[in-house]
Amino acid sequence: MFASLAAAIDRHRFRILTAAGVFLLLAVAVLFSENRLTTGTIAGLEADRAQAIVDAIAGRPQDTTLVVLFQSNTLDPNDDAFIAAMDEALRPLRSDPDVASVVTPEDAEPSVGLTMVNGPARAALAFVSVAGDFKTALRRYPKVRRELASPLLAITCTGRLPFVYGLDGALERDLQRAEAVSLPLALGVLLWVFRSLLAALLPVLVGGLAVVGGIAVVLVLGRFVDIAQYTINVCSLIGLGVAIDYSLFLVSRWREELSAGRPPREALAAALSRVGPVIAFSGAAVATGLSGLLFFRGSYLSAMGIGGAIVVFLAVVAALTVLPALLSVLGPRVDWGRLGRARDRSAFWRDLAARVMRRPLLVLLPTLGLLLFISAPFLHLRLATAAVGVLPHGVEARRGYELLARAFPEEARTRIAVAVRFPSAPALTPARIGALYDLSRGIAAVPHVAKVESVVAGAGLDRAGYQRELLRPSEFYAGGLVEAKKLLVRGDATVLYALTDLPAESEGAQSIVRAIRRMRPPAGGLLLVGGQTASDVDTTAYVLTRMPWVIGFVIAVTAVVLFLLLGSATLPLEAVVMNLLSLGGSFGALVWIFQEGHLFAREPRPVEPSLPILLFCVLFGLSMDYEVLMLSRIAESWERTRDNTAAIADGLARTAGLITSAAAIMVVVFGAFALAKVVLIQAVGAGMALAVALDATFVRVLLVPATMRLFGDANWWLPAPLGRWRARRKRPAAG
Repeated sequence: MFASLAAAIDRHRFRILTAAGVFLLLAVAVLFSENRLTTGTIAGLEADRAQAIVDAIAGRPQDTTLVVLFQSNTLDPNDDAFIAAMDEALRPLRSDPDVASVVTPEDAEPSVGLTMVNGPARAALAFVSVAGDFKTALRRYPKVRRELASPLLAITCTGRLPFVYGLDGALERDLQRAEAVSLPLALGVLLWVFRSLLAALLPVLVGGLAVVGGIAVVLVLGRFVDIAQYTINVCSLIGLGVAIDYSLFLVSRWREELSAGRPPREALAAALSRVGPVIAFSGAAVATGLSGLLFFRGSYLSAMGIGGAIVVFLAVVAALTVLPALLSVLGPRVDWGRLGRARDRSAFWRDLAARVMRRPLLVLLPTLGLLLFISAPFLHLRLATAAVGVLPHGVEARRGYELLARAFPEEARTRIAVAVRFPSAPALTPARIGALYDLSRGIAAVPHVAKVESVVAGAGLDRAGYQRELLRPSEFYAGGLVEAKKLLVRGDATVLYALTDLPAESEGAQSIVRAIRRMRPPAGGLLLVGGQTASDVDTTAYVLTRMPWVIGFVIAVTAVVLFLLLGSATLPLEAVVMNLLSLGGSFGALVWIFQEGHLFAREPRPVEPSLPILLFCVLFGLSMDYEVLMLSRIAESWERTRDNTAAIADGLARTAGLITSAAAIMVVVFGAFALAKVVLIQAVGAGMALAVALDATFVRVLLVPATMRLFGDANWWLPAPLGRWRARRKRPAAG
C-alpha cells in the first residue's frame, strides 16, 4: 500500500506541493480573520444554575459585569471633585447601547453604596454590566473599556470579562513566544541529528504546515461550536511536536535507504513502506488518546479533543504526502548545507542494551523505584479551576483584583452563594421564613463560615421576629428589611451568602460547599450552591466521574492498535504499564512544581481539574510514537531471528538514537511552552516535556529492554485463535 503511495506521490509531486501551498494560503487567511473562540465552559453544572438565580435576583449577570475601581492619590472619594470625575468617566457608558447598566455608589441602595467607597484608600467602586450573553459581551468589552478614561482618577477593571479578555491576550502572547523559541531550538536539534541544513528544515516546514492548517480548521469550527481559546495553544504544541517527529522518522529512513545505495525513487518507496505504517499507527494512537476527550460532551474538553485530533491528522497527512513530494523533488540535494558527517551511535546503544539485559533486575528495580518516587506527590493532588491568580501580574484583571482585595476586602472575600427557589411565589411566607432562618443558622454553624448574609440575618431578630417583621415590618425595622428584600429576594427565589476568609480554591472552602449541599432544602424548595468554590467542586466531580471511562477507552483502543501492529498479546500490556509509569512521573512532578511551589512556580496553587485528563489523553498517545517505533523494529528482528535477546538489542540499537533525537525535539517544543506566563500553559508544557523526557530515557532505554528480557519468549505469546485470525490478514510492515 505505502509503496504504491510512494509511486503516486513521485508522479504527482508538483501537484501535491501546489495543493499544499494553496491550503497554506487559505489557512493563513483564516488566521487573520476574526475568531470566535470562548473561555472554557462546562454545561449543566449546579453552580451555573445557582448563578442564574442569583443573577435574576441581582438584576444583572455577574459574568458580564465589570468591577471598576477608581483611585486617586490626593482626592477623597466623598469629595465633589472625585465624584464629578467618576461620573464624567462613566458618562459615555450610560448612553452606550453595548452597556446594559451602570451602578455607582449614588445609584446603589444606601447600605450597598456605603460599601462601595473607602475614604482611607481614596477609592470607590462602580459596577458596569455589558449587554449580551458572555460571548457577545467579551467581543464588546475592549470598546467599553476604551471609553472608560479620566484625567484625574486611575481606573482599573476586574471581574470575569476582564479576566477572560486578559487570559486570551496572555495566551496569544505565550503562543507567539513559545513558537519563536521552539522552532529555532527544534531546528538546532535537527541540525545536530542530520548535519544538513536542508534536511533539518524539512521537518520544521512540515510541522509549520500542519500547525497552521490545524489551527485554521479549529478557528473555522469555532464559528459553529464553543472552542476555548487555549485550544489553539494545545493544538500548536501537539501538532508541532508530532509533525516534526513524523518527519524526522521518514527523512532518517530515507537517508538510510539512500546511503545503502538505492536510487532516490526506490529509496522513497522503501522508506515510506517501512516508516509509513509507523507514522499511520502512531497518528492513530495519538488521535485515539485525544478522542478520549469526547467523553466530556458539553464541555470545552470535547472540542479540544476534536481540535487536537484534526491537527494530528494533518500532521500525518503532511508527513505521508507533502514531505515525500519534497524528498522526490530534492533527491540527493536534501543534504545541501552539510555541516559534517552524522555519527553512528548504534554500537553505543547495542552495548547499553547488552548491559541492561545481562542484569535486568538490577536495572529494573532501581529505575522503577525512582519513577514511583517521582510519582508520589500525585497522591496529594488538589484540583481547582483557573482563576485570576493564573494570570501574569501585569494583566489588568489581576491588578484590579489585588487592588480590590486591599481597598475593599469584603468584596474580594470568598462568597458562596446559596440560591433557594420555592415551588411558587412569594418566597417569603411564615413557614418559608422560618425554614430560611433555620437554614441560615445551619450554614453559620459550618466550620470556617465567618458570617451569613441573608434576608433573615443582620437585624438581630429571632425566628419569630423575622416571621413577623419581614411580612409586616414595624417602623424601627422597615428600612433595613425592605432594602434587604429588594437585594436578596425576587419572586419565588432568594439568595444567602456564606462568607469565609479561606481562599476560594482551598479544601476548607470546598468542604463548606459540600456541607451546605448536604443540608435539607427549606420548605420543599430547591437549594443550589454557586460561586467560584462551588464551580471548582462541580468541575472536579464532572471530570472525575468520566475519567474511568476515558482511561479505559484509551488503554483498550491503544492495546488493540499495538496488537494489530505487533502480533503479540503481551507487548501491548507491557506498553500500557510503561506508559502509565512515565505519566505517573510527569503528574507527580507537576504537583511538586505547581501545587507545592517548587522550581519556577513562585505561586503554588491547586492543579486545574482538566489538566490531568488532558495530559493523559495527549501523552498516552504521544508515548506510542516511541513505543511503536521501537517495538516494531524489535518485532521485525524477532520475525527474522526468533531470538528475543538479539531482537531487543537490534531494535534498541536501530531506534534508540532516533527516539532520543525525537524526544529532544519534543522536549524543546514542549519546554518552550513551559516558559509561558499563564500558569495553565506552563503546566501543560512542563508536564508534556517531563513525560517525554522520562519516557525516552528511563522507560524506553532501561525499563522496556529490562522487562522484555525478563519476559523472554513470552513477549511474543499469542492465543491460538488470535494467531489464526491474524494470520489471515496481512501484517503491516514494521518501522
